[in-house]
Amino acid sequence: MRLRLLFFSLLLTNTISAQLPKGFVYVNQQIPDIQTELRYFSNNNFVGQKIDGYNKDVCILSLQATNALKKVQDELRTFKLSIKIYDAYRPQRAVNHFIAWAKDLNDTINKQQFYPDVDKKDLFKDQYIASKSRHSSGSTLDVTLVDLDTGEELDMGTPYDYFGPQSWIHYIRLTTQQKANRLLLQSIMTKHGFRPYPWEWWHFTLRGEPFRDEHYNFPVE
Repeated sequence: MRLRLLFFSLLLTNTISAQLPKGFVYVNQQIPDIQTELRYFSNNNFVGQKIDGYNKDVCILSLQATNALKKVQDELRTFKLSIKIYDAYRPQRAVNHFIAWAKDLNDTINKQQFYPDVDKKDLFKDQYIASKSRHSSGSTLDVTLVDLDTGEELDMGTPYDYFGPQSWIHYIRLTTQQKANRLLLQSIMTKHGFRPYPWEWWHFTLRGEPFRDEHYNFPVE
């Protein structure tokens, strides 16, 4: 009976994984204790609604990026910390949803929370919205740190996806603790092969990513 259950478990895993293009994996299958809060599968984002292409609350990355992230998680675990993933692979159809939203200047439902000091018409000019995303190549992710004892996210000074200089990784008008938290996140991600993005403290791309020139459009499911 035990062998039969094992067989069906392996068969199910292989079936699920077979839906992904070669070289991509489900992060939680490789790192079971990693935390996730897929913001674009919810209304809690700058658009204010679930984003096209996010059909399931699962995180997908390239195998190489996942292996590097596992090293990050293994080290953090010794400090009773965990990565929390806000976004990982992002289909091009989601990027297209952002573009369409940005062009509708009357839709500002979440302006005060995510871009209070930015005029929506300037989101393209200021490069907060673009027609292509590194996320669509499968080795870029948005993350923060969580205290495993309290279950609380570490204070990074701004919320995720906050449009403004306060989110730049070298922004100085922060508390000492906020600066330390950002430095910890930047240091451990960089140590294990990820390149930070200067304008977003949460955004990292694997150095030597395998699909750099590809922009995939398969759904997150």
